[in-house]
Amino acid sequence: MKAKTYLVLENGIIFEGEALGSHQSVTGEIVFTTGMTGYLETLTDPSYFGQIILQTFPLIGNYGVIPSDFESVKIAAKGYIVKHPSKTPSNFRSQGDLDSFLASRNIVGISGIDTRELTKIIRESGVMNGKITPTLPTQEDREEAGRYEVLNAVPSVSPKTVEKIGGSGRRVALLNYGAKAGIANALIAKGCEVTSFPHDTTADEILKFAPEGIMLSNGPGDPAEPINAPLVDTLAKLDQSGIPIFGICLGHQLLAMAKGYKTEKLKFGHRGANQPIKDVKTGRVYITSQNHGYTVISDDSWLVSVNDGTCEGLDYGKSFSVQFHPEACGGPLDTGFLFDMFVERMS
Repeated sequence: MKAKTYLVLENGIIFEGEALGSHQSVTGEIVFTTGMTGYLETLTDPSYFGQIILQTFPLIGNYGVIPSDFESVKIAAKGYIVKHPSKTPSNFRSQGDLDSFLASRNIVGISGIDTRELTKIIRESGVMNGKITPTLPTQEDREEAGRYEVLNAVPSVSPKTVEKIGGSGRRVALLNYGAKAGIANALIAKGCEVTSFPHDTTADEILKFAPEGIMLSNGPGDPAEPINAPLVDTLAKLDQSGIPIFGICLGHQLLAMAKGYKTEKLKFGHRGANQPIKDVKTGRVYITSQNHGYTVISDDSWLVSVNDGTCEGLDYGKSFSVQFHPEACGGPLDTGFLFDMFVERMS
């Protein structure tokens, strides 16, 4: 039997469960995701930097750990919460179980708690911080959770050097704010040569590369965090070049800010592989994979969330951006055509 461990929320509510992964303490912002599959892509998505991931689907880990499915080499999340982690995965590609994998990466988790109740608390009260600890939580632990902030997010996950990822064809500069591997793979599959650039690459350096298109990746944190201001300035300059730009998730938010839009934090965000969005012109609905806690404030959106009406996409003519993940490797694949649109606009 696994050792006892606890989760204390900043509002004082305590859950008692079993240790999962590394048996120590960690504090972070708790966010829930509704995906039934794709837990490996979720765990390795850099956009979860500073957060404790709560899986609403009760059984996680049943097909094991498959490194070739990872979205990045490292795990950026602070912790992991599941109800029933599978101890005996069944998959010919599996190279281990979830518990052992988390322990090997020094990631703290908790299992066996009422994840439905925890999700309801977050839906009703909004995203909140929490602390996973192997000892009975104290008032000091609760206060520590309340003080926690996700800061310096993009620089913490963005690569430090320029890297040619691969492919051949149209030259695409990928501004990497914490990119999922699936973005570059999708571009390569559409006949593009992809080169990744650090988040703080200047506009002049990007233009010197002479790209035919500029890809803005996903990434973590608040887009309006002051440390991101230079990134917005860079995009404003790149926007004037006339080179087509395609933004995803954080890239969508930063490009919108460069265009004069503002952003705001959602009550509990959109995370999961079953998020419906609608094209406001055609009325067509697509099912998408999403992972974001902030939204662009817009009354002229191209795409909107069916659930709450928030902005899911903006079309600027030559450039465009979307809040969701059209490259989602865990699916769905409804919006993969957006990569074709990007290639067409480069033409």
